[in-house]
Amino acid sequence: MTESTASRPTPAAPSTPQSASGWPPVAKAGKPGTYLPAQQAAASTPCGQPQDAAPDEPAGPTGYDDMPDTPATGGAEVLAELKALIARFVILPSDEALDAATLWVAATHLQPSWQHAPRLAVVGPAKRCGKSRLLDVLAETVHQPVLTVNSTPAAVFRSITEEPPTLLVDEADTIFGSPKMAEKNEEMRGLLNAGHQRDRYVLRVVGNDHTPHRFHTFAMAAIAGIGDLPDTIMDRSIVIRMRRRAEGEKVAPYRTKRDSPALHEIRAKIALWTKPLTDQALHLEPAMPVEDRAADTWEPLVIIADLAGGPWPRRARQACSRMVASEAETEEENPSGARILADIRRIFHAAGDPDSITTDQLLFTLNGDPEAPWAESGRGGLTPRGLSTMLREFGISSGNVRIGDGTQRKGYLRHKYADAWRRYCPTVHPLAPSTGSGTGTGTGSRG
Repeated sequence: MTESTASRPTPAAPSTPQSASGWPPVAKAGKPGTYLPAQQAAASTPCGQPQDAAPDEPAGPTGYDDMPDTPATGGAEVLAELKALIARFVILPSDEALDAATLWVAATHLQPSWQHAPRLAVVGPAKRCGKSRLLDVLAETVHQPVLTVNSTPAAVFRSITEEPPTLLVDEADTIFGSPKMAEKNEEMRGLLNAGHQRDRYVLRVVGNDHTPHRFHTFAMAAIAGIGDLPDTIMDRSIVIRMRRRAEGEKVAPYRTKRDSPALHEIRAKIALWTKPLTDQALHLEPAMPVEDRAADTWEPLVIIADLAGGPWPRRARQACSRMVASEAETEEENPSGARILADIRRIFHAAGDPDSITTDQLLFTLNGDPEAPWAESGRGGLTPRGLSTMLREFGISSGNVRIGDGTQRKGYLRHKYADAWRRYCPTVHPLAPSTGSGTGTGTGSRG
């Protein structure tokens, strides 16, 4: 993909009605409630595809690769300068991640306009992946940075005012790195979760007379650490998975006294550009390439991109669709998430999608996969009770199923999984529309 691809002349509008795969509306920079011309006016389904189209792989085309540039404002140049400065000191795992970090920094300067305060989860599998260095750069460019390392929840929520600062939490693995640590710091997790949405307060008593007092929690936050953060925080985050630099990858060393003036200069430019846009950003509601909480989290970044114009509306939507799809794929491989559903979907598919499969057959296949975590679930691997407990969270239970010789055994009906498969692992052997209609054969006497 090249920038020239996106700047090709817009073809003449066809005489026939535009298809559902046309460009989504893009906000017109500086004019709330107005959008760019007709070639982008058609509503789109997620990822810019027709509803019945097969989903793309996360690294593949997003439907936005040929999206034309929009009229640029001064913000487009400011974002380009910021992006170059971040890239000078840190190697991000992808160009989409670099765009996301750039837009996230700019979004911190318009927090009064947002309903949701996206978290930036900067995680890596080991030390020396550049997590703390990225936080160093963010600390010099975001709006009113509050840098914390292993701070108490009380200190953090007392630092959040009606005019939100930007929280920068380093070494989060010292807070959430083990189940015991996470349990001890449950209050911090609750604070970070609550602060994702406006008007979620912490109630505490203060003073000798113990007067109840509401403390603000709403503030954008960047959280860096080794390993994944708790699921509820990751679900509210734009996730950047850092990697160690490979041989030949070079970055400039960062020196606070020498390099912070340039970062402060770009911060001042962002503040100057965004200050008159507060009310305009509040009223913009762009079409998003994702839905639900992911849309809530990414919306401030997409609005910033639309206000800047140029290539940024396209780049923001590319980053959003690709990074969200990548995280969805990662979640499917996570034993604490929907991995069990994805693996059972593969087992049904490999067996020709029978109406039912016995519990013994499922466990034999799950525990026999050397690359899956199930054989390590206990001394004898995953058990019938363990499987039942995991599936109960998704509303799936076992029952009596009839096998080929006419006898009944404990097992699971395929149609019981259809809704959960569509919701939690839709890209794993996608179901035909009629599959989820509850058309089971009735071979289960209960379940």
